[in-house]
Amino acid sequence: MRQLGIAGTWVHEPKVFTDARGGFHEWFREDEFAAATGRSLRLAQGNCSVSVRGTVRGVHFADVPPGQAKYVTCVRGAVLDVVVDIRVGSPTFGTWEGVRLDDVDHASVFVSEGLGHAFMALTDDATVAYLCSEGYAPAREHTIDPLDPEIGIPWPAGYRLLLSDRDAQAPSLAQAAEQGLLPSYEECLAWYAAGQGD
Repeated sequence: MRQLGIAGTWVHEPKVFTDARGGFHEWFREDEFAAATGRSLRLAQGNCSVSVRGTVRGVHFADVPPGQAKYVTCVRGAVLDVVVDIRVGSPTFGTWEGVRLDDVDHASVFVSEGLGHAFMALTDDATVAYLCSEGYAPAREHTIDPLDPEIGIPWPAGYRLLLSDRDAQAPSLAQAAEQGLLPSYEECLAWYAAGQGD
Protein backbone atom coordinates (compact mmCIF):
# COMPACT_ATOMS: atom_id res chain seq x y z
CA MET A 1 0.00 0.00 0.00
CA ARG A 2 1.13 3.51 -0.78
CA GLN A 3 0.23 6.57 1.28
CA LEU A 4 -1.41 9.42 -0.62
CA GLY A 5 -0.82 13.14 -0.07
CA ILE A 6 -3.65 13.54 2.43
CA ALA A 7 -2.78 11.95 5.78
CA GLY A 8 -5.06 9.03 6.53
CA THR A 9 -5.41 7.83 2.93
CA TRP A 10 -3.68 4.96 1.16
CA VAL A 11 -3.99 3.23 -2.21
CA HIS A 12 -3.50 -0.51 -2.72
CA GLU A 13 -2.27 -1.48 -6.19
CA PRO A 14 -2.37 -5.29 -6.36
CA LYS A 15 -0.54 -7.61 -8.69
CA VAL A 16 -3.12 -9.02 -11.11
CA PHE A 17 -2.63 -12.55 -12.41
CA THR A 18 -4.28 -13.35 -15.73
CA ASP A 19 -4.44 -16.38 -18.00
CA ALA A 20 -6.85 -17.97 -20.46
CA ARG A 21 -9.40 -18.50 -17.66
CA GLY A 22 -9.51 -14.86 -16.55
CA GLY A 23 -7.82 -13.08 -13.68
CA PHE A 24 -7.12 -13.12 -9.95
CA HIS A 25 -5.95 -10.50 -7.47
CA GLU A 26 -6.00 -9.90 -3.71
CA TRP A 27 -7.97 -6.72 -3.08
CA PHE A 28 -7.48 -6.74 0.69
CA ARG A 29 -4.97 -8.39 3.05
CA GLU A 30 -5.12 -7.56 6.75
CA ASP A 31 -1.38 -8.06 7.30
CA GLU A 32 -0.40 -5.68 4.49
CA PHE A 33 -3.07 -3.20 5.53
CA ALA A 34 -1.89 -3.18 9.16
CA ALA A 35 1.78 -2.86 8.15
CA ALA A 36 1.02 0.16 5.95
CA THR A 37 -1.54 1.98 8.08
CA GLY A 38 -0.53 0.94 11.60
CA ARG A 39 -4.08 -0.19 12.40
CA SER A 40 -6.57 -2.91 11.63
CA LEU A 41 -9.80 -2.43 9.71
CA ARG A 42 -12.89 -3.02 11.79
CA LEU A 43 -15.55 -4.38 9.45
CA ALA A 44 -19.12 -3.42 10.34
CA GLN A 45 -20.78 -3.15 6.92
CA GLY A 46 -20.13 -3.93 3.25
CA ASN A 47 -21.75 -1.83 0.52
CA CYS A 48 -22.09 -2.11 -3.25
CA SER A 49 -23.33 0.66 -5.54
CA VAL A 50 -24.01 0.55 -9.28
CA SER A 51 -23.98 3.89 -11.11
CA VAL A 52 -24.66 5.13 -14.61
CA ARG A 53 -22.00 7.15 -16.44
CA GLY A 54 -21.68 10.67 -15.00
CA THR A 55 -23.11 9.86 -11.57
CA VAL A 56 -21.36 11.72 -8.75
CA ARG A 57 -21.83 10.36 -5.22
CA GLY A 58 -20.57 12.44 -2.31
CA VAL A 59 -18.80 14.26 -0.76
CA HIS A 60 -19.93 12.10 2.20
CA PHE A 61 -18.62 11.87 5.77
CA ALA A 62 -19.75 10.89 9.27
CA ASP A 63 -19.36 12.47 12.71
CA VAL A 64 -16.15 11.59 14.57
CA PRO A 65 -16.27 9.73 16.84
CA PRO A 66 -16.84 7.12 15.58
CA GLY A 67 -16.76 8.28 11.95
CA GLN A 68 -16.73 5.74 9.16
CA ALA A 69 -13.53 4.52 7.53
CA LYS A 70 -13.94 3.04 4.04
CA TYR A 71 -11.92 0.63 1.92
CA VAL A 72 -13.12 1.17 -1.65
CA THR A 73 -12.65 -0.66 -4.97
CA CYS A 74 -14.34 -0.74 -8.36
CA VAL A 75 -15.27 -4.25 -9.49
CA ARG A 76 -16.86 -3.30 -12.82
CA GLY A 77 -16.20 -0.35 -15.10
CA ALA A 78 -14.32 2.70 -13.83
CA VAL A 79 -14.71 5.59 -11.40
CA LEU A 80 -12.72 8.62 -10.33
CA ASP A 81 -12.49 8.16 -6.56
CA VAL A 82 -11.90 11.35 -4.57
CA VAL A 83 -10.86 12.00 -0.97
CA VAL A 84 -11.34 15.50 0.48
CA ASP A 85 -9.65 16.66 3.68
CA ILE A 86 -12.47 18.30 5.63
CA ARG A 87 -10.78 18.04 9.06
CA VAL A 88 -10.66 21.55 10.53
CA GLY A 89 -7.08 22.36 11.52
CA SER A 90 -5.48 19.83 9.17
CA PRO A 91 -2.44 21.07 7.22
CA THR A 92 -4.18 19.88 4.04
CA PHE A 93 -7.68 21.15 4.93
CA GLY A 94 -9.78 21.78 1.83
CA THR A 95 -7.53 19.83 -0.53
CA TRP A 96 -8.56 16.74 -2.48
CA GLU A 97 -6.87 13.80 -4.14
CA GLY A 98 -8.27 11.57 -6.87
CA VAL A 99 -7.47 8.00 -7.90
CA ARG A 100 -8.88 6.09 -10.86
CA LEU A 101 -10.38 2.80 -9.73
CA ASP A 102 -11.30 0.29 -12.42
CA ASP A 103 -11.74 -3.37 -13.30
CA VAL A 104 -8.37 -3.56 -15.06
CA ASP A 105 -5.79 -2.46 -12.47
CA HIS A 106 -8.05 -3.25 -9.47
CA ALA A 107 -6.65 -0.56 -7.17
CA SER A 108 -8.36 0.14 -3.84
CA VAL A 109 -8.39 3.26 -1.66
CA PHE A 110 -8.55 3.43 2.13
CA VAL A 111 -10.22 6.54 3.56
CA SER A 112 -9.82 7.17 7.31
CA GLU A 113 -12.57 8.50 9.56
CA GLY A 114 -13.19 12.24 9.28
CA LEU A 115 -12.29 12.53 5.61
CA GLY A 116 -14.81 13.30 2.88
CA HIS A 117 -15.32 10.70 0.15
CA ALA A 118 -16.85 10.95 -3.31
CA PHE A 119 -16.65 9.26 -6.68
CA MET A 120 -17.80 9.79 -10.25
CA ALA A 121 -18.81 6.95 -12.56
CA LEU A 122 -16.76 7.08 -15.76
CA THR A 123 -18.65 4.15 -17.34
CA ASP A 124 -22.18 2.80 -17.27
CA ASP A 125 -22.82 0.17 -14.62
CA ALA A 126 -19.75 1.30 -12.67
CA THR A 127 -19.87 -1.00 -9.65
CA VAL A 128 -18.14 0.10 -6.45
CA ALA A 129 -17.73 -2.18 -3.43
CA TYR A 130 -16.62 -0.82 -0.10
CA LEU A 131 -15.97 -2.10 3.37
CA CYS A 132 -16.99 0.20 6.23
CA SER A 133 -15.75 0.40 9.81
CA GLU A 134 -19.18 1.49 11.07
CA GLY A 135 -22.72 0.86 9.89
CA TYR A 136 -24.90 3.49 8.26
CA ALA A 137 -26.38 5.88 10.85
CA PRO A 138 -28.42 8.66 9.19
CA ALA A 139 -28.29 11.00 12.19
CA ARG A 140 -24.49 11.32 11.98
CA GLU A 141 -24.07 11.21 8.19
CA HIS A 142 -23.40 14.42 6.23
CA THR A 143 -22.63 15.58 2.72
CA ILE A 144 -20.81 18.52 1.14
CA ASP A 145 -21.49 19.91 -2.33
CA PRO A 146 -19.22 17.95 -4.72
CA LEU A 147 -19.30 20.92 -7.12
CA ASP A 148 -18.16 23.43 -4.47
CA PRO A 149 -15.70 25.75 -6.27
CA GLU A 150 -13.75 26.24 -3.02
CA ILE A 151 -12.81 22.57 -3.09
CA GLY A 152 -12.41 22.74 -6.87
CA ILE A 153 -12.59 19.09 -7.90
CA PRO A 154 -12.17 19.11 -11.71
CA TRP A 155 -14.64 16.34 -12.51
CA PRO A 156 -13.85 14.95 -15.97
CA ALA A 157 -15.37 16.88 -18.88
CA GLY A 158 -17.78 15.42 -21.39
CA TYR A 159 -20.22 13.95 -18.86
CA ARG A 160 -23.72 15.00 -17.83
CA LEU A 161 -23.35 15.02 -14.06
CA LEU A 162 -26.05 13.22 -12.09
CA LEU A 163 -26.40 13.92 -8.36
CA SER A 164 -28.92 12.82 -5.76
CA ASP A 165 -31.21 15.56 -4.44
CA ARG A 166 -29.35 15.35 -1.13
CA ASP A 167 -25.94 15.89 -2.72
CA ALA A 168 -27.21 18.60 -5.08
CA GLN A 169 -28.59 20.58 -2.11
CA ALA A 170 -25.59 19.97 0.16
CA PRO A 171 -23.81 22.89 1.81
CA SER A 172 -20.46 24.13 0.61
CA LEU A 173 -17.34 23.37 2.65
CA ALA A 174 -17.49 26.88 4.15
CA GLN A 175 -21.17 26.51 5.04
CA ALA A 176 -20.56 23.09 6.62
CA ALA A 177 -17.78 24.66 8.71
CA GLU A 178 -20.07 27.52 9.77
CA GLN A 179 -22.76 24.99 10.77
CA GLY A 180 -20.24 23.11 12.94
CA LEU A 181 -20.60 19.89 10.91
CA LEU A 182 -16.93 19.28 10.15
CA PRO A 183 -14.68 17.08 12.30
CA SER A 184 -11.58 18.57 13.87
CA TYR A 185 -8.15 17.31 12.91
CA GLU A 186 -7.21 16.89 16.58
CA GLU A 187 -10.30 14.77 17.30
CA CYS A 188 -9.53 12.58 14.31
CA LEU A 189 -5.89 12.10 15.31
CA ALA A 190 -6.96 11.17 18.83
CA TRP A 191 -9.49 8.69 17.43
CA TYR A 192 -6.87 7.08 15.16
CA ALA A 193 -4.36 6.89 18.05
CA ALA A 194 -6.96 5.28 20.32
CA GLY A 195 -6.79 2.20 18.11
CA GLN A 196 -10.50 2.26 17.33
CA GLY A 197 -10.07 -0.17 14.44
CA ASP A 198 -8.32 -2.78 16.58
